[in-house]
This record gives sequence, structure tokens and C-alpha cells, in this order.
Amino acid sequence: MDRSRLDPEPRVLEAIPLAIDPDEVLRFQGYKRSVDVPGPSVRALFEEALAIGRRLMAPRAVTRWRAVAEGGGDVLVTDGARLAVPGLAAQWGDVEHVAVAVCTIGGALEHRVAELWETRELPLAMMLDSVGSGAVESLAEYVNDVLCQDGIAAGLKVTNRVSPGYGAWDVADQRVLFRLCPGDRVGVTLNDACFMTPTKSISLLAGAGRAARVDHYFSQCARCWMAGCAYRRAPAPRSVHA
Repeated sequence: MDRSRLDPEPRVLEAIPLAIDPDEVLRFQGYKRSVDVPGPSVRALFEEALAIGRRLMAPRAVTRWRAVAEGGGDVLVTDGARLAVPGLAAQWGDVEHVAVAVCTIGGALEHRVAELWETRELPLAMMLDSVGSGAVESLAEYVNDVLCQDGIAAGLKVTNRVSPGYGAWDVADQRVLFRLCPGDRVGVTLNDACFMTPTKSISLLAGAGRAARVDHYFSQCARCWMAGCAYRRAPAPRSVHA
């Protein structure tokens, strides 16, 4: 097993091609998959916003692996930092390493959304904002897949991602993640309220271990692009990799 692939130094990922799911974008618009059917005008608005968004987005991420020094229940200690994530033990099982990542599509898209609001082009502003939200979610999934490949090379299973502010995990732990992984490497900063700039950014945590639990709440394998993976648990009808 090559544990050297779990690099303790920050690694920047750039020029990432993303496959943005139209259904995910429309979900941010309030449409329910397989229930609500958007009309031609909504589809045209989506295509216009997607074309604008693709010109403006600059997907980047920084990742960093750290060994777990102490672990018990829902608390992990790594590199002198303490992470308390409610429900983590049940979701992840036993992990020996954690990966922290900060992902962003940059600030140009949100600046364009603000301009559209100012000129009262509200439908396009809202759709473009949803395109940005769908894109950064796709980016976070892409990064989770990259971490999964790191783990496979090291002979370890990798969990799905979790983020501060989701579920019961206190958003204040953003500060801990930023101490562990330098978001400024990809131009992301954190304010006193633990909100990130640019806003279309996601911080995340994933775990790795020989006994780690995988795909406990959705199938990570169902959208991973890696062909011929010995650990694949489900076919991949779609991918986050364009």
C-alpha cells in the first residue's frame, strides 16, 4: 500500500472541466426532479445562463491530507485541530486519515449576478445564480472523487464529504478547516461569521481508512468517472467530469 499518495502538503487543482447537471440547477430554482417539468422558456433561460456561467467560472480547489492523531465517537483530532461532527462515527466508521478541501468557481459569476440584479434582469440573475450553485456542488463532487482515487492508490476506502453548516455540524468549524487547508491558495477567504468569499465556494472534509464506510447516504460510485475501479459499487450513468 502506497500511503505516500495521501500528501500532507496542500495540492491545488485547476482547469477542472465540470459536467453541470441541469436537474440540479433547476432544483435550486424550486423544481422537483421527475415531478415538475420546466417549459421551453425556462429551458431557454437555463441555456442562456449556462453559457454565461461557463464563460465566467474558474473552478479551482485546494486539498490536503492529514493523519488522524486521535479518534473517538464523533470527534477527530488531526494536526492539533479538533473536529466535532455530530453523527460522524455512524456515517464514516473508523478512519485513519482526513482530507480537507476548499473548492470555488471564483467571483466573476456572482459579480455578474449582482449586475443583473441592478439592471432588474431578475429571471436571468436568479437562473445564473442557480447555475453557479450547481457548478460548485459539481466541483465538490469532483474533488471528492479525486480524494477517492488517492485513497484507492493507498489501499484505503474514502468516505463521502461533509461540510460545516450542513446538518448539525457547527459552521464555526470552517475556521478549523481553513487552518488545516489554506483556502487562500485558490483565492477563498473566510470572514468573522465563517462565510466564504467568493460565495460560490464549498469547504469539505472526507475520511479514509481500511474500515471506513463508503456511500452511506448516496452512491459516490454512481457519478465517478474512473473506469475499471475494483471498488466500484454501482454503475456510473452520469459523471461530474465533463
